[in-house]
Amino acid sequence: MNPTLDLTKELIARASVTPDDQGCQELLINRLQAIGFTVERLNFGDTHNFWARRGDTAPLVCFAGHTDVVPSGPEEKWTSPPFVPTERDGRLYGRGAADMKTSIAAFVTACERLVAAQPDHGGSLALLITSDEEGDALDGTTRVVDVLRERNETIDYCIVGEPTAVNTLGDTIKNGRRGSLSGRLTVHGKQGHIAYPHLADNPVHRALPALAELAATEWDRGNAYFPPTGFQISNIRGGTGATNVIPGSVEILFNFRFSTESTSEGLQQRVHAVLDKHGLHYDLVWSLSGQPFLTEAGRLTAVAQAAVRAECGVEAELSTSGGTSDGRFIKAIARELIELGPVNASIHQIDEHIELSAIEPLSAVYEHMLHKLLTDDTAA
Repeated sequence: MNPTLDLTKELIARASVTPDDQGCQELLINRLQAIGFTVERLNFGDTHNFWARRGDTAPLVCFAGHTDVVPSGPEEKWTSPPFVPTERDGRLYGRGAADMKTSIAAFVTACERLVAAQPDHGGSLALLITSDEEGDALDGTTRVVDVLRERNETIDYCIVGEPTAVNTLGDTIKNGRRGSLSGRLTVHGKQGHIAYPHLADNPVHRALPALAELAATEWDRGNAYFPPTGFQISNIRGGTGATNVIPGSVEILFNFRFSTESTSEGLQQRVHAVLDKHGLHYDLVWSLSGQPFLTEAGRLTAVAQAAVRAECGVEAELSTSGGTSDGRFIKAIARELIELGPVNASIHQIDEHIELSAIEPLSAVYEHMLHKLLTDDTAA
């Protein structure tokens, strides 16, 4: 029997393209209620969320994740249908196999085994699950965190099941993520004939020295956990498409992936200072999609690394690389938070998959961590 595989297949078979949950959460809720969890459904708009808790004492260990998946893309390009879980060549194929329905199934089966072995375990267990992580993420985890914060609920240890491994299960644990700050800069000039530049004002020419300075700026030097903050231009749009017209404006899209050594407010102020120094006539709209967060090496990271060592025979590396996750919201109420899940090489791709041999070990890693974290023992 392989209960984690079976539950994973049940979840994959539900085409829960964000934010349409397709009954995934009810399936999980029924399993959790059967082992003594109290469940709150916290739905907002089209987004389904739930907060499940077992116990009312510290420490509180929380699993967090999402039942939603990205669209499959052209189904005819899949070797097997994306929402028909298929075992082939030692792998389980299907949308969500790696991101992150296997992790969610492993959360549940780990809890089931723990409760069976220790029905009167110390501390408390919780799950925070959303159907809006892959979408706008406006009515998902962030709204649940707001509810918990309003009633002063905090989490001691949070494990987010995002796919973090690079080559093999357990080789990488995320103990933080960089922040993401985007800007939409419009530099204004005056349109004119390219043969009479003195009668026009080319905004591209005006913007280039400022952009070169921004690209060459050292924003910070990073730290032991984060690389230096980086500034990258992603798009430049301007002109009418004609070769003989000086454009009236140019639009530049850029992004900062920033470390805990910088703040979003500080980065914005420094960008405006550069643009103003160059005398540009501009508009700039900012969008902050996530603050950086960090869990320094400590109790949770040590327990996670010991669990991976014991169950997978792998030495896990701590990393803050990659994009954003819902950890950016949960860290506001979590004392320590990590992300730990399967190999991420196929996520969001055609023929997304997970190695069959990694499924039960992932659940075993989570269970190992629960046994350690729900005691007063300070050793990993």
